[in-house]
Amino acid sequence: MSTGNNIRKYRELKNFSKEDLAMKARIGVHTLESYETDERIPELDTILKISTVLDIPASELLENHEENSSEMDEELQNLIQEIGVKRSKLLLKKSP
Repeated sequence: MSTGNNIRKYRELKNFSKEDLAMKARIGVHTLESYETDERIPELDTILKISTVLDIPASELLENHEENSSEMDEELQNLIQEIGVKRSKLLLKKSP
């Protein structure tokens, strides 16, 4: 998840409207919208303001979580089934 997605997620978890969060963090609503849609990246001081209002660590807003990162690609699973684990590892080591 991007910083913007994290801001939106925690704002919604706290049941804040965009207007509420923007007012409490002393930023513009359009600015907040541009952060949440990843059009702009907030400065560190803005991240700190938002995290204070949302009562969460700033690191939670900055964490980049990959969704479904633990799931293996279907093509890779098929390859492993077809040629075996050992051969798949050798093949993947040689690939760029």
